[in-house]
Amino acid sequence: MARLADYFVVVGYDLDKRGGSEGQGCILQRFPEKDWEDNPFPQGIELFCQPSGWQLFPERLPPTYFVAALTDINSERHYCACFTFWEEVDNTQPQKGLSSEADEDEDAGIVQPSQLYAPKSLVLVSRLDHPEAFKNCLGLIYAVHIDGLGVPLETLIGNLLTCLIPIAGGSQNLACDWLLGCFQVTTSQTITLGAGDRQVIQTPIDNSLPVSGSSTAQLFRQLGIVNVLYLFCAALTEHKILFLSSSYHRLTEACRALLAIMFPLKYSFTYVPILPGKLLEVLSTPTPFIIGVSSFFRSETQELLDVIIADLDGGTVTIPECVHISLLPEPLLHQMQKSLSMVLDPELELADHAFPPVSTQPSSPKIQDKEIRAVFLRLFAQLFQGYRWCLHIIRIHPEPAIRFHKAAFLGQRALAEDDFLMKVLDGMAFAGFVSERGPPFRTKDLFDELIAHGVERICQEEGDPQKGMSHIKELAEQLFKNENPYPTVTVHKVQRPTEGSHLRPHQALFPHLDEVTVQLFIDHAAAKQKAAPLAVRAEVKCTVPSGPPLGDVADRNGNVLANSARRQEVVRNCITYIFENKMLEAKKLLPAVLRALKGRAARLCLTQELNQHVLQNRAVLDDEQFDCIVRMMNCTLQDCSVMDEHGIAAALLPLVTAFCRKLGAGITQFAYSCVQDHMVWTNMQFWEGMFYGDVQNHIRALYVDEDEQLSPAVRGGRSALEIASEERRLWPTLSKEKQQELVQKEESTVFSQAIHYANRMSYLLLPLDSSKSRLLRGSALGDAESVSNSYVTNSIAGSMAESYDTESGFEDSENSDVASSVVRFITRFVDKVCNESGVTKDHLKALHTMIPDIVQMHIETLDAVHRESKRLPPIQKPKLLRPVLLAGEELVMEGMRVHLISDGREEATGAMGGPPLLPAEGAIFLTSYRLIFKGTPSDPLVGEQVVTRSFPIASLTKEKKISVSIPMDQFIQEGLQLRSSTFQLMKIAFDEEVASDTVEAFRKHVHKLRYPQHVHGTFAFTVGRSCKMAPEHKHKDENRYLKTLSKSLVKSAKKTIGWQFIARKKDSPSAWETEGNPQSQVYEDEISVSEEAEPASLTLSSTIKSADRQTMSNVVERACCRDYQRLGLGTLSSSLSRSKNEPFRISTVNRMYTVCRSYPGLLIVPQSIPDSTIQRISRCYRQNRFPVVCWKNSRTKAVLLRSGGLHGKGVVGFFKSPNAPGPGPSQADSTSLEQEKYLQAIVGSTPSYSEAGGRNTLGGFASARASSSDSSDKMRQPKIGALMKQVIGGREDVLGTFGRGATGQRSRVVSPSRPRASGKAKSTPRGRWGSIRSGGRPSTYDPDRGTGPPRKEPLQANGGPAEVPFVRQQKARLYIIGDKSQLKGGKPDSFQQWEVIPIEAFDVRHVKASFKKLMKACVPGSSFSEANTTFYRCLEESEWMRLLHKVLQVSVLVAELLDLGSSVMVSLEDGWDITTQVASLVQLLSDRHYRTFDGFRLLVEKEWLSFGHRFGHRGARTLAGQSGGFAPIFLQFLDCVHQIHLQFPTEFEFSQYYLKFLAYHYASNRFRTFLLDSDYERIELGAMYEEKGERKSQQACKSVWDYMERLNKKTPVFFNYTYAPEDGEVLKPYSYISNLKLWDFYVEETLSEGPPYDWEPTRGRAERVEVEERPRRAAPRSRRKVVRPCYDNLHRAVPDAIAKLLQDLQCLEAELGQAPDRWKDTWDKIKAAHRTEMKLESRETLSSRGVARAPSGGAMGRPGSGTLYSQFRSTESENRSFEGILFKKGALLKPWKPRWFVLDKTKHQLRYYETRQDKECKGVIDLAEVESVMPGAPSMGAPKGVEEQAFFDVKTSKRVYNFCARNSVQAQLWMDNVQNCLSDA
Repeated sequence: MARLADYFVVVGYDLDKRGGSEGQGCILQRFPEKDWEDNPFPQGIELFCQPSGWQLFPERLPPTYFVAALTDINSERHYCACFTFWEEVDNTQPQKGLSSEADEDEDAGIVQPSQLYAPKSLVLVSRLDHPEAFKNCLGLIYAVHIDGLGVPLETLIGNLLTCLIPIAGGSQNLACDWLLGCFQVTTSQTITLGAGDRQVIQTPIDNSLPVSGSSTAQLFRQLGIVNVLYLFCAALTEHKILFLSSSYHRLTEACRALLAIMFPLKYSFTYVPILPGKLLEVLSTPTPFIIGVSSFFRSETQELLDVIIADLDGGTVTIPECVHISLLPEPLLHQMQKSLSMVLDPELELADHAFPPVSTQPSSPKIQDKEIRAVFLRLFAQLFQGYRWCLHIIRIHPEPAIRFHKAAFLGQRALAEDDFLMKVLDGMAFAGFVSERGPPFRTKDLFDELIAHGVERICQEEGDPQKGMSHIKELAEQLFKNENPYPTVTVHKVQRPTEGSHLRPHQALFPHLDEVTVQLFIDHAAAKQKAAPLAVRAEVKCTVPSGPPLGDVADRNGNVLANSARRQEVVRNCITYIFENKMLEAKKLLPAVLRALKGRAARLCLTQELNQHVLQNRAVLDDEQFDCIVRMMNCTLQDCSVMDEHGIAAALLPLVTAFCRKLGAGITQFAYSCVQDHMVWTNMQFWEGMFYGDVQNHIRALYVDEDEQLSPAVRGGRSALEIASEERRLWPTLSKEKQQELVQKEESTVFSQAIHYANRMSYLLLPLDSSKSRLLRGSALGDAESVSNSYVTNSIAGSMAESYDTESGFEDSENSDVASSVVRFITRFVDKVCNESGVTKDHLKALHTMIPDIVQMHIETLDAVHRESKRLPPIQKPKLLRPVLLAGEELVMEGMRVHLISDGREEATGAMGGPPLLPAEGAIFLTSYRLIFKGTPSDPLVGEQVVTRSFPIASLTKEKKISVSIPMDQFIQEGLQLRSSTFQLMKIAFDEEVASDTVEAFRKHVHKLRYPQHVHGTFAFTVGRSCKMAPEHKHKDENRYLKTLSKSLVKSAKKTIGWQFIARKKDSPSAWETEGNPQSQVYEDEISVSEEAEPASLTLSSTIKSADRQTMSNVVERACCRDYQRLGLGTLSSSLSRSKNEPFRISTVNRMYTVCRSYPGLLIVPQSIPDSTIQRISRCYRQNRFPVVCWKNSRTKAVLLRSGGLHGKGVVGFFKSPNAPGPGPSQADSTSLEQEKYLQAIVGSTPSYSEAGGRNTLGGFASARASSSDSSDKMRQPKIGALMKQVIGGREDVLGTFGRGATGQRSRVVSPSRPRASGKAKSTPRGRWGSIRSGGRPSTYDPDRGTGPPRKEPLQANGGPAEVPFVRQQKARLYIIGDKSQLKGGKPDSFQQWEVIPIEAFDVRHVKASFKKLMKACVPGSSFSEANTTFYRCLEESEWMRLLHKVLQVSVLVAELLDLGSSVMVSLEDGWDITTQVASLVQLLSDRHYRTFDGFRLLVEKEWLSFGHRFGHRGARTLAGQSGGFAPIFLQFLDCVHQIHLQFPTEFEFSQYYLKFLAYHYASNRFRTFLLDSDYERIELGAMYEEKGERKSQQACKSVWDYMERLNKKTPVFFNYTYAPEDGEVLKPYSYISNLKLWDFYVEETLSEGPPYDWEPTRGRAERVEVEERPRRAAPRSRRKVVRPCYDNLHRAVPDAIAKLLQDLQCLEAELGQAPDRWKDTWDKIKAAHRTEMKLESRETLSSRGVARAPSGGAMGRPGSGTLYSQFRSTESENRSFEGILFKKGALLKPWKPRWFVLDKTKHQLRYYETRQDKECKGVIDLAEVESVMPGAPSMGAPKGVEEQAFFDVKTSKRVYNFCARNSVQAQLWMDNVQNCLSDA
């Protein structure tokens, strides 16, 4: 029995303190005035009466009611029912406590109200939660007061405080007649309140079940299923939860509902359903909480970064980014959502039924509330099923002590990896659950019954939702009956105040109550209860059932791995052979056993089999038997987790102290000294679980032995909990002596087990070598003396410093010796388990004294074992293989024995098929150039193979320590992971013979070689000699080279250009052989070297040495002059007058590298710009990289310029606003004007380009001279628009610049200085979209699809004389590609002749981050364990393909603009990263010369080397660049070239291997080519070119180009056999991510020889293999050969047909004794013969058809790719259903033109061509888009002399096509055929 109300309190507004900024409340009266002894009065009630603050209001508000919850210091909750009404107060003085409506400044003229109202609260404080009863009682008191009923308030309050009700058990059987002032028992089970009013207070039948009313259903209606599940998971995983609402009642109900669905767990943290505003600082507490706050304080909650906020009014749940909520495991989460949906919305599943049932309405709120709680009850039953089988009872008397074995529970449930359940089991709520529900003898409730008998039903009903709903309804009915035992009598008749009574103008104040009267009632009731105490129902206790065993449940659910009978049989046979001493048979089975022990079933089988061979706790073995047993134990333990959820380590623990071997007289070595290298022994929870399990077994045995009445068989079959339940039932019947005896026996049992475990822990924590005085992480790297066949390694005590510091709590363990550290660890364990088990203080003190002696004694024993173990013979290990080194490569450290272990790539581990190549045992060698591993696989089936992994030391990107465990003879836990930018990864574990100081020395050498102090320390400079360059030489060389350059640059340039020109003219190859531009013979547009600046520099100084002159000549050659001469950007003329007329000039303004150190010495600039202007302009660009010309289109004369990004006040500002004259000139204005002049000079130096497409007249329309170039431009026009949209993100204002002329602006005309375009323009298109089959056919690529309606064509001029060619509308003369962030806000100027294209350019940081993710995806350090971390997901998240797409997209756009005649300036970032990529790719796409060997080398030397890409900085070559990291800008460019190569395989002279070779050696530092940042640095260090003496040296090449040239002469590995370029071809590759392919350079591997890019070692190995195989050729042998992709070099093992034929030809020549020809000579002969055959075939074909048309392949009649790939496409004649000539009207304001139309019913197309013989389609109309075909009418410009009925229109979804036939009959025939085609479709 308990009091219904403990205190009654009257709280009012404190009028004495109303002058402050905020009002305060005060307690006016409280009853009783003295605290109850069992329940003190809670403090701070006045704050909770008005949570938003005490305020005065200008009007009377209606009464309010809510219940707040307070928690005292003993964690007991007090429910405060607060009934508030408003009373009139006096307003005679200024008030500052008004509400926000009246709280205004008096100076504003606001008149204060004449009457104010203050709140007053009636509060009931109770430990019981009956909100409805409290509301009725307080409402009755208020009604008596407001309506003036004749009942004393003291009587009501007195009876209220003396009312006693049972805590549980049903309805209240007491009645109170408050009017009569008596308290009597009635049989009606009602409480009479007076005047015919009554109410029934029903208490729950079972008090352990929460009472929720309808609050749970209301919470789901407010927030929804998903949000409530998030809150539920957050509460269980101990997060902070905050509810917001404007209603206090809803805050309380929401908190109550959240606690209700958490049952059977109880929330043990801060719980405040209504938090007052003055206590908001509680929200900053670090502990979890569930708190409700009024939405009035919403702004104060916005700064909470780790709080989950649930807005009840808005129905939202806000989860901060830093908070991660672990959700329910699947499939429980899905089942929960489905079950809740069926409860809350039963109509959902029937919504689609044609005839749904009639009654599908949801249940009432109270029933629905219980159904929701039933769903959560079933959830907890599924989560905690079988939990009682994992309870350890460690004491029965005097009180049960129970602990939960979490690891066993998770292991048997197969949920060890589930984050949600792990957090729940570790939480305080579950700890309280175990302590409350763990005792076996107690009262049961609904959850206990569900765990015992309902789990099986839940599992059976998982697939049947209807059966599940019936079970939910049954549980809901029980929950409802618990809250409402007698629903038929729950009729309330309570007196309510008169309607509108609170609005009466004059109301009496609540009276002051008489304390004496109320106290008399209380005293009288206390005396009556003392005289006749009420009967209390006794609790019914019983044995709590445990339910089905956990193992059986797991087996039925299929969560336990299936037992493999074959693997277990192998394990049994091997153990049998070992103990029968058949060691040869055992060793044969041992590898299979080690693989089988990966499975849990095989590991359990091992422990069971070994346990059978233990006799009297001892098993003595010989050396071989001991080694095999220890090896299997280690292999078993290495796959166990730290928590040992499967109990493998627990089963092995008694075995490691049983198996032993004799080392000498009286010296025995046990297995525990060899299995210490496993982290499970350092886990305190593991030892606790083992200890509690053994204690439970001994406690159980204690009572089994005592019971002599039952047979041992029957008694032994009962569990420990059942025995404990029986003992607890008998406990009250035992005598005190017997009770005391049992307590002492249990305590002694625990004490003895503590001593036993102190010994066990010392066995497994103390190292064998006790000389180790410190705890070292990974101390398994012992000295060489410990290597023996005893498998002795250092114990985990030598490597547990970190775990002790973090988990075990060791402090300063690094400075402590092993013994003291182990003593502290064992002492902490003993303290914990003994305190929880009730061990006496005397025994605990004895244990503390005993532990150091136990440890010291064991150390002395281990010393003797260690001495004897060193006398054993050493282990026979594989011989170390030495690698083949390069010329000049030297060993820095001799090979160290290591194990190469597998990483995330599964090909070499046998997971993808085949024997496992990894792990492998060998040695790692550190040379001056590479890191090399060479060894053999550990698997004996492939032991004869050689495994090699290597990568250049300069490409190392990351080195880190890792902990590993491999099933080898020695078990090592520490290793290194080395990752390379060449996509190589080494995970190595050092052998135990490698000392730790050797490992540290290895790491230091690696770091020193990876990051040398200076670039002279790299391998490219130190190869073959010691680098002894002093700093003085550097400065001396700098001055000498710079002086030489400044004196001889111009003349050397002329000399070099002239020599090249003469050489080229002497050769004069044909157009087929020449890879240059076909118009390179036109010299009218060439420019001259400027002789304007410093005339004295035109003559060479006589002081320059011959070597210096040669160097200067090379410098000029390096300065791109030979490419400028090829492009027509250089001249041989020395006449200044002629050079002045050229548009561009070669400037020497940068000859001393003073203007821009990252630019070359010779630059192409406009002729009209003096050098002084260039020096000023350069300051406005980043890094002084001003715009210079780098390439010119020989056909359109458009030029490509490059520069750095713009500074803030440079051209950017002048782009953003028109130039307006200021009040006075300034330096900034002057610079802007000079910049404008510079751009105008560039525009003026580029002649505008247009093509002659015929005359804009009907005569021109009818003539057959219509040029295909015009139509090709029309086809290209929408493509360039789409490209522009994609590049700049679809900005219409920028795209509008392509419509110049359409709005009436002036048209551009051809520059008179340029020769007119010939009317005999080539008919072949100037571009091709990427497809191997696209030659000669229109591509289906349509970039405009999906981007909206096509843009209109520009207006064309009409009329004009016949001899004047038609001029097509031009675009801007110059386009500037700039960064959008810089050019934001720019406005196009119609008077300027340039346009800005802003793009979003990525920076180097994005490339670095993307590259790191790409490396982790392609060469992962570990296998992808999670489903969402697959290879393709990681590749997508790296965004590498997106970056390639962006670069290619911009490059294709620039190439298109240049091909259309507009010049382009690329001005991005600093001008040396993305700018270089785009400029290089544009030239590669536009000029086929750069797709040759010489051209590509020239392109890289010009754009990347001369123009100063920071190879040294981006590659982190030296120690200074270590912090910057590796940025693969050049690798990204090579990947883009690889993508283009894939789409156009016939356009490149070099192969894919050529690109891979460059990608590898660009980061290898083997050559000097890619080491420095600019030509300035190369000249400064004297590394620009090799001297003549060095060129003849036999040492390795210093230039990668020379090395590749030599290699190319020997082997065709770099040559592309499909090379067949087309003249004037502009490549247009697809750049969408779906068209890009992952480069196999990133993922391929050759374990047989290492990366195939260092040819000397691999060639030497191939020659040795060939020599070994030659003698065997005489004997008959199989020609079958197994080739593994991850092991063999596929290009060498399976060569292509041409390479194989060339190899066979060389072998035949060698056998015949002939001198072998070079492969290139042989290939040229074959190519020439093939060309001759193709010419003859082409002539025969043309003559047979009678077509006199020149071949499209080029000037020499070479067939194009269309001929080469004609076999892949069908002829058009096969699909020509109907064809003929039709006149077609062009787009807006374009003339009518005749076209040859073909109706194709097969492809459902209407195609048109220029002529009937033309095979190249000019356009396609898809009939699927045709809406109608109807007669038309002639329009302006229509053909004359044609009847009106000959016109017809074809309307599509995009536009209307106007056609004109020859006559009406032909028109009707065309319409019928098109209509029939539409009908057939």
